[in-house]
Amino acid sequence: MVTLLLLAAAAAAQPSPEALRLGRALAETGTLATLLPMIQNKEADELVASHPELDAAEKARLRETAEQVYRGNRDRLMAAEGLSYAQRLSIADLRAAVAFQNSPAGKSYRAAVPGVIGDTVKLIGKMDYKADVLAAYCNATGKLCAK
Repeated sequence: MVTLLLLAAAAAAQPSPEALRLGRALAETGTLATLLPMIQNKEADELVASHPELDAAEKARLRETAEQVYRGNRDRLMAAEGLSYAQRLSIADLRAAVAFQNSPAGKSYRAAVPGVIGDTVKLIGKMDYKADVLAAYCNATGKLCAK
Protein backbone atom coordinates (compact mmCIF):
# COMPACT_ATOMS: atom_id res chain seq x y z
CA MET A 1 0.00 0.00 0.00
CA VAL A 2 2.79 2.44 0.92
CA THR A 3 4.63 1.55 -2.30
CA LEU A 4 1.54 2.35 -4.37
CA LEU A 5 1.15 5.70 -2.62
CA LEU A 6 4.80 6.54 -3.24
CA LEU A 7 4.49 5.60 -6.91
CA ALA A 8 1.33 7.68 -7.24
CA ALA A 9 3.03 10.65 -5.59
CA ALA A 10 6.05 10.32 -7.87
CA ALA A 11 3.84 10.13 -10.95
CA ALA A 12 1.91 13.20 -9.82
CA ALA A 13 5.17 15.12 -9.33
CA GLN A 14 6.28 14.57 -12.94
CA PRO A 15 5.83 17.63 -15.14
CA SER A 16 3.25 17.53 -17.88
CA PRO A 17 4.31 17.16 -21.50
CA GLU A 18 3.50 20.85 -22.03
CA ALA A 19 5.65 21.85 -19.05
CA LEU A 20 8.50 19.72 -20.40
CA ARG A 21 8.18 21.27 -23.86
CA LEU A 22 8.10 24.80 -22.45
CA GLY A 23 10.93 24.07 -20.03
CA ARG A 24 13.10 22.82 -22.89
CA ALA A 25 12.18 25.87 -24.99
CA LEU A 26 13.17 28.12 -22.10
CA ALA A 27 16.44 26.24 -21.62
CA GLU A 28 17.22 26.53 -25.34
CA THR A 29 16.95 30.33 -25.10
CA GLY A 30 18.37 30.80 -21.60
CA THR A 31 21.66 32.08 -20.30
CA LEU A 32 23.36 28.70 -20.30
CA ALA A 33 22.46 28.10 -23.95
CA THR A 34 23.65 31.61 -24.76
CA LEU A 35 27.03 31.12 -23.09
CA LEU A 36 27.75 27.52 -24.08
CA PRO A 37 29.02 28.27 -27.60
CA MET A 38 31.46 30.82 -26.23
CA ILE A 39 32.68 28.38 -23.58
CA GLN A 40 32.93 25.55 -26.11
CA ASN A 41 34.98 27.64 -28.53
CA LYS A 42 37.36 28.76 -25.78
CA GLU A 43 37.80 25.22 -24.47
CA ALA A 44 38.31 23.76 -27.96
CA ASP A 45 40.85 26.46 -28.83
CA GLU A 46 42.75 25.74 -25.61
CA LEU A 47 42.61 22.00 -26.22
CA VAL A 48 43.97 22.31 -29.75
CA ALA A 49 46.65 24.79 -28.64
CA SER A 50 47.79 22.40 -25.91
CA HIS A 51 48.68 19.78 -28.55
CA PRO A 52 51.27 21.34 -30.86
CA GLU A 53 52.44 17.85 -31.81
CA LEU A 54 49.35 17.45 -34.01
CA ASP A 55 49.53 18.42 -37.66
CA ALA A 56 46.86 20.63 -39.27
CA ALA A 57 44.65 17.68 -40.30
CA GLU A 58 44.84 16.15 -36.83
CA LYS A 59 43.99 19.51 -35.24
CA ALA A 60 40.98 19.80 -37.55
CA ARG A 61 39.90 16.30 -36.54
CA LEU A 62 40.31 17.22 -32.85
CA ARG A 63 38.09 20.27 -33.41
CA GLU A 64 35.48 18.10 -35.15
CA THR A 65 35.58 15.68 -32.21
CA ALA A 66 35.22 18.57 -29.78
CA GLU A 67 32.16 19.78 -31.71
CA GLN A 68 30.55 16.31 -31.64
CA VAL A 69 31.12 15.96 -27.91
CA TYR A 70 29.82 19.49 -27.35
CA ARG A 71 26.58 18.77 -29.23
CA GLY A 72 25.93 15.65 -27.13
CA ASN A 73 26.73 17.39 -23.88
CA ARG A 74 24.70 20.45 -24.84
CA ASP A 75 21.67 18.28 -25.55
CA ARG A 76 21.98 16.63 -22.13
CA LEU A 77 22.37 20.01 -20.43
CA MET A 78 19.34 21.47 -22.22
CA ALA A 79 17.22 18.43 -21.31
CA ALA A 80 18.26 18.65 -17.65
CA GLU A 81 17.74 22.41 -17.47
CA GLY A 82 14.39 22.10 -19.24
CA LEU A 83 13.24 19.45 -16.78
CA SER A 84 14.28 21.63 -13.86
CA TYR A 85 12.35 24.62 -15.24
CA ALA A 86 9.32 22.36 -15.83
CA GLN A 87 9.48 21.17 -12.22
CA ARG A 88 9.96 24.62 -10.70
CA LEU A 89 7.77 26.95 -12.75
CA SER A 90 4.07 26.97 -13.44
CA ILE A 91 2.77 26.60 -16.98
CA ALA A 92 1.80 30.29 -16.93
CA ASP A 93 5.29 31.33 -15.83
CA LEU A 94 6.90 29.06 -18.42
CA ARG A 95 4.73 30.52 -21.18
CA ALA A 96 5.56 34.07 -20.10
CA ALA A 97 9.30 33.36 -19.86
CA VAL A 98 9.38 31.65 -23.26
CA ALA A 99 7.38 34.51 -24.80
CA PHE A 100 9.88 37.04 -23.40
CA GLN A 101 12.89 35.04 -24.60
CA ASN A 102 11.39 34.92 -28.11
CA SER A 103 10.45 38.63 -28.14
CA PRO A 104 12.70 41.27 -29.69
CA ALA A 105 13.68 42.43 -26.19
CA GLY A 106 14.53 38.86 -25.16
CA LYS A 107 16.64 38.33 -28.25
CA SER A 108 18.49 41.60 -27.58
CA TYR A 109 19.00 40.54 -23.98
CA ARG A 110 20.51 37.18 -25.04
CA ALA A 111 22.77 38.88 -27.54
CA ALA A 112 24.04 41.21 -24.81
CA VAL A 113 24.69 38.54 -22.14
CA PRO A 114 28.16 37.34 -23.24
CA GLY A 115 29.44 40.91 -23.54
CA VAL A 116 27.91 41.91 -20.21
CA ILE A 117 29.56 38.98 -18.47
CA GLY A 118 32.89 39.75 -20.13
CA ASP A 119 32.63 43.42 -19.14
CA THR A 120 31.69 42.49 -15.57
CA VAL A 121 34.69 40.20 -15.20
CA LYS A 122 37.01 42.90 -16.58
CA LEU A 123 35.55 45.61 -14.33
CA ILE A 124 35.64 43.49 -11.18
CA GLY A 125 39.13 42.17 -11.76
CA LYS A 126 40.49 39.27 -9.79
CA MET A 127 38.05 38.05 -7.20
CA ASP A 128 38.78 35.18 -4.82
CA TYR A 129 35.78 34.58 -2.57
CA LYS A 130 37.49 32.11 -0.23
CA ALA A 131 40.54 34.32 0.20
CA ASP A 132 38.32 37.36 0.79
CA VAL A 133 36.31 35.49 3.45
CA LEU A 134 39.47 34.31 5.20
CA ALA A 135 40.95 37.83 5.15
CA ALA A 136 37.76 39.31 6.62
CA TYR A 137 37.64 36.56 9.26
CA CYS A 138 41.31 37.19 10.09
CA ASN A 139 40.63 40.93 10.45
CA ALA A 140 37.67 40.27 12.74
CA THR A 141 39.12 37.47 14.88
CA GLY A 142 42.88 37.32 14.37
CA LYS A 143 42.49 33.67 13.33
CA LEU A 144 43.02 31.83 10.03
CA CYS A 145 45.31 34.63 8.86
CA ALA A 146 47.51 34.03 5.80
CA LYS A 147 51.06 33.18 6.72
